[in-house]
Amino acid sequence: MDWKQAWSSTTNTTTAALDSISPVFVPFAARWDMEADRRNKLRTPEHLKALMATQKEHNAARSTLSTAKSQKLTARAATNNPFAASRRAARVATKAATRHERDTRSKLKEARVNYPSTLKARAVQAHAVHTVPSVIASALMSTAHVTVWPATTSALLIGANVASLALGRRKPRVTVDESLSLEERQLMERLDPAYWVEHAPDRGLSGTVTTPPVIEPGGIRCEVRLDGTWTVKTLADKADSIRALLGARTALRIRITSASRGGWAVLSLATRSAAAGVSSLWTPDRIPTDPLMMSLGLDTETGDEVLIPFDERLLVSGASGTGKSWSFRPLMATAHLRGDLLLIDGKGEEANIWESVCRVAVEADEIAAAIDEAHAEMTRRKHDMKKRGISVWDGRQLTVPIDEGQVVLAAIARDKDRLQRLIELSSLGRSRGVVLWWATQYPLTDGSAPGVHKLIAPNLLTRFSLRVAGTTQAQVALDDCAHYAPHQIPDGREYRGHGYLKGYGPRMLRTWTLDDAGVRALPKSIWTPEKSATGGQAAPAPLRLVKNAASSGVASNRDKVLGAVQSGARTAKEVADATGLNKGTVSREIKALTASGVLVRTADGRLLPGQQAA
Repeated sequence: MDWKQAWSSTTNTTTAALDSISPVFVPFAARWDMEADRRNKLRTPEHLKALMATQKEHNAARSTLSTAKSQKLTARAATNNPFAASRRAARVATKAATRHERDTRSKLKEARVNYPSTLKARAVQAHAVHTVPSVIASALMSTAHVTVWPATTSALLIGANVASLALGRRKPRVTVDESLSLEERQLMERLDPAYWVEHAPDRGLSGTVTTPPVIEPGGIRCEVRLDGTWTVKTLADKADSIRALLGARTALRIRITSASRGGWAVLSLATRSAAAGVSSLWTPDRIPTDPLMMSLGLDTETGDEVLIPFDERLLVSGASGTGKSWSFRPLMATAHLRGDLLLIDGKGEEANIWESVCRVAVEADEIAAAIDEAHAEMTRRKHDMKKRGISVWDGRQLTVPIDEGQVVLAAIARDKDRLQRLIELSSLGRSRGVVLWWATQYPLTDGSAPGVHKLIAPNLLTRFSLRVAGTTQAQVALDDCAHYAPHQIPDGREYRGHGYLKGYGPRMLRTWTLDDAGVRALPKSIWTPEKSATGGQAAPAPLRLVKNAASSGVASNRDKVLGAVQSGARTAKEVADATGLNKGTVSREIKALTASGVLVRTADGRLLPGQQAA
């Protein structure tokens, strides 16, 4: 056996055990030292002089009282007449001496308070009260055999007092990593139990004691013992006082949560990020093997990958400049590679990147058509599921991301039927494999321009929020987890793509990102209702007889639309510009012409005459 190694191991184990239990005795030792210091400060020469004077005066008063009582007894023995002059004089003298003795006794007590005994002397006196009787009891009880338990009990009490003081005054060993920054070193020194107990009362934190702090991948962590009426909530309300006590910078995130046992809290300081050494760029390799989950990002405190349900309705919120669109892209890419993607882009910038990859809708008529077709697909799947006798769709998932929600709602606000279809997509689509994802800069359900409809928001169960404007937006963004405070996420480029996930806990996540080149590198797959209905094969366009309105001498709106397409217009906007018709009329006529087979909409959304398409 290597005795040197065994001794080192034993020493380290003992030191670690003492480090873990020392904070328990810190309050006792602190109160002891405070009382001892108070007594020592009162033991001044002035107070000692006053005490000696009052003792002398009190002794004189006691002597006078004793003499007066003796004279009173002598006068009583000399005559039986209670009204005799000698007896009356003796009584008056006794009363005066008694009052004087009482006054001097009161002054003596006050002088003793002003010049108290040392705490060590008081402790010796207190222990002597039980030690002397215990020794005598042990001696008297030791008749047939030696009885030591009374003396042993007394010795244990004395030892407990001494050990408690020693452990409470002991400075736990704090291992300082060489990789710690200057800020982390300062914070760990101030989180040391000795420093905390000494300075906590100045910040209104008396009754709380920290354990030795440790450094973790996400920053500094330590536990805080809560004495008296302290709770985790009341400690969290004192976050500003804790920040001042530690001298922490304003931008440093401080998190206070419940520990694994009652009466304790966990204090976390985000001085570093566990995701700092991992690239945030998303690749298809990030897609989990579980087909029901998808990767959102990394936990900045633990470095763990965070997964969310793939087939669940989703709300992503974030103010302008927080990285919402870039954070949304990896989720859309996952949906595109696993199934079909129909992007409804109210702003249009994202569609510029995605239009070569998947089906997009930007203009008002395209948005209306996309909502109608997604709703029709949901209805078609409902009938197919009934015919096949299944309760959950077992085919490809059609994911419908909406970005920006406020713009899309404004575009269909006056169309109640289409708005109802959108609401039904959010409430009925999941079991039929049509899943709605919603992204908005304005997570509000009320007002003249809501970012998400009040009947759609309750159906979006998975919620992720980047930085938002205020508490009202945070309430909608994270629902009952608004206390994560996404509105308090610092503003800055380094916090783009950082946010909180509802139900995960108040730990900040860093999302994956996907740049423009990554989007364009995805395989092309354009969803159409015909492709979905035929299992991926485009259905042939039926031939219809179309009345030639030119014979009447007046060109109809349908003729104008057809003529514009034959002249080279390929989008609804180009047709509207060429004909001068409003977008609603153009959309209606295009729908009629494509249904009759005269016009054909290609996979990328362009319009072609039927013969040219053939």
